[in-house]
Amino acid sequence: MSNKNIPDLDWKNLTFSYTKTDYNVRCTYKDGKWGPIEVSDSEFIPIHIAASCLHYGQESFEGLKAFRGKDGKVRIFRMEENAKRFIRSAEGTKMQPMPVELFCDMVRKVVKLNERFIPPYGSGASLYIRPLEIGITPLIGVKPAKEFMVMMLVTPVGPYFKEGFKPTKVCMSREYDRVAPKGTGSIKVGGNYGASLVAGEKAHDLGYSVMLYLDPKEKKYLDECGAANFFGIKGNKYVTPHSESILPSITNMSLRQLAKDLGMEVEQRHIPVEELETFEEASACGTAAVCSPISQIDDLDTGKVYKFTEEAGERTTQLYNKLRAIQYGEEPDTHGWCEIIEFD
Repeated sequence: MSNKNIPDLDWKNLTFSYTKTDYNVRCTYKDGKWGPIEVSDSEFIPIHIAASCLHYGQESFEGLKAFRGKDGKVRIFRMEENAKRFIRSAEGTKMQPMPVELFCDMVRKVVKLNERFIPPYGSGASLYIRPLEIGITPLIGVKPAKEFMVMMLVTPVGPYFKEGFKPTKVCMSREYDRVAPKGTGSIKVGGNYGASLVAGEKAHDLGYSVMLYLDPKEKKYLDECGAANFFGIKGNKYVTPHSESILPSITNMSLRQLAKDLGMEVEQRHIPVEELETFEEASACGTAAVCSPISQIDDLDTGKVYKFTEEAGERTTQLYNKLRAIQYGEEPDTHGWCEIIEFD
């Protein structure tokens, strides 16, 4: 690619926000089958005023990344796992699941079409890929759509939190539920995030990065940490919550495997609030931030303060660096998590 085609962006200072790129891709399910992958340079979609996604929340999305590596090659991280989760979200909202291979073909295509927006190695930035499925059948009665559209856009992004890989303070409150106990917490739908906005803004107003939720049924156990999973380090143990109201994080899944590779014991189970006192390190984890270390958790209801390391903890740092090294091609991809994209 010639230098004149590279966009004039300050790669090292990108925020986690939307930047217009060249193309997006779309695929429509109609008359009982998926159509061809279509390419568009428009940032807008024609949609019926009565589309089911607008009225009844038939919508789901994903988030994954492509990285330009040390060797100049572009790697997409674990997109098959995103494809599987996309299927589970579709099934949970009575939408048509997109086959894994079609999902992956769309990801490959949208990355190739926007090659010039893939940040350079060493910038700390990556290309964020956002797949989205919506119900597009016009409906007034409450029932599932019969036609669906999947779209994928990409945008170059920097760190999710402006602090980057530095510990932040988190708060906790029993005043808010992110999801219902048997609801949509384990799938990636917009409603979960819409329901978190009030609590999230309260956390920000009070000077915290996110709100740590407790389980919606008993308010005894740790649940999601903002829009991410939580994990704690206790000695040589990596401990993360297990709950049907938590979105299974692909990043968390990967970190658990890396923890085992490092000889750590991994526990995925209910974590009582009181157990926070026993953790030496704590962190949120997800696609956007990878790991977001936590220095302190304040319980807004009881006044209890749980303190961890002021700097990112040793184990959290080790796991973060290991995962990033695999994504950027700096270390061997022994688990076969990355797909290298071949450009024409």
